[in-house]
Amino acid sequence: VLTGGSGVEKIALLVYDIAKHLTYENVERWLKELRDHADSSIIIMLVGNKSDLRHLRAVPADEAKAFAEENELYCVVSQKRMSDRRDNDMSPGNNVVPIHVPPTTENKPKVHCCRNI
Repeated sequence: VLTGGSGVEKIALLVYDIAKHLTYENVERWLKELRDHADSSIIIMLVGNKSDLRHLRAVPADEAKAFAEENELYCVVSQKRMSDRRDNDMSPGNNVVPIHVPPTTENKPKVHCCRNI
């Protein structure tokens, strides 16, 4: 959940992996928890992550879009390159917000949470 301060919108991202239906199955519970505990003015976005792996898709796009519409959520497309996107309808009525994530080129060592430094 991302929350804003003065002058910034409060936003919550419900992120699921399109290639793992189990992650999508949690979205309804997460949405209920948000609606029960978060500010009523919060903007909620449903994010289907890893959509560049559409050949592994386990969550149909129509199912996620219908869920977003039923629950008045923004539906977000997240993929490595927007050139992979076939549906280019970014009209406000579509409620689809593109997210471009540039590939990382740095080889940073992984930091483990319980590791002594």
